[in-house]
Amino acid sequence: MTPTPHNHTTAGRPGAAPAHEEFDVPVPGGRLAVSRWPAADPGAPVVLALHGITANGLSWARVAHHLAGRATLVAPDLRGRGRSGRLPGPYGIAAHADDMAAVVDALGVRRVVLTGHSMGAFAAALTAVRHPGLLTGLLLVDGGVGFPVPAGLDPDELITSVIGPAMRRLSMTFPDREAYRAFWQAHPAFAGCWSTWVDAYIQRDLVGQEPELRSSCSLEAVRVDGVDQLGAQVPGAVHRLPLPAVLLWAERGLMDEPQGLYDEQRLGAAGLDPRMVRTRLVPGTNHYTIVIGDEGARVVARHLLAAAGAGKPEEAGGTP
Repeated sequence: MTPTPHNHTTAGRPGAAPAHEEFDVPVPGGRLAVSRWPAADPGAPVVLALHGITANGLSWARVAHHLAGRATLVAPDLRGRGRSGRLPGPYGIAAHADDMAAVVDALGVRRVVLTGHSMGAFAAALTAVRHPGLLTGLLLVDGGVGFPVPAGLDPDELITSVIGPAMRRLSMTFPDREAYRAFWQAHPAFAGCWSTWVDAYIQRDLVGQEPELRSSCSLEAVRVDGVDQLGAQVPGAVHRLPLPAVLLWAERGLMDEPQGLYDEQRLGAAGLDPRMVRTRLVPGTNHYTIVIGDEGARVVARHLLAAAGAGKPEEAGGTP
């Protein structure tokens, strides 16, 4: 398959976002929108990065910045999000995994370093299991390992209990882009980390016309993927990986609360094989800033370069 390039435009404040390329990849049901930050050397390693459940590919822009041209970073808008928002189902984590195989094929590279954040980490782990020949390294970022969730909730309540305002905004409308910016700037996890990278990322999510702008995320896609991610089969992928991986976990949670998604007790109870999954705390980060904040993105980039053989593992950062 051949990717179809198209012009990049940035919503929001002029000149805000770092430059990147965009192209489309044919997948079942339509075309997947993909962002790419090219390396200085065309022969440099390629990183394929998967975003979270209501995010889009520009959530990886700051990580791309810290890769500093030493690797190409490719970040799709997953099916049902961003500029892939109109792609139809079937949804589910396996569908994302198979879409990633199509992206690698379209890139014309033999294998990639695979990474994912939050839901994207679950999708990355399942991609590794379903398509083991696609990757040379795997980095999971604050996701990919299942954890207990409240029982007896319907799908919307279940997902909202985990991701909070990120789920509730899907049924909201906004009069203009500044109102959407203000919504996210008031989010406690985004305090102190606002940047041109973050602004471009959140503005990419908006579709429609003023005064009724809304999130591009398909509510059906989020429901299906969320239930799938919190089930049994998808979280089990981390126990069937075809190669060793690193899991970076944030110190704080989705609302910047002291308890993050993971801690040493939860990870210890997950039954991970330490020979296959090495865990590293990234101090001072929450669930979002581990990829969109400066220090978190720096640590993620170092681990990606180490996984690609372009950096030293001992310099990657994170606390064992």
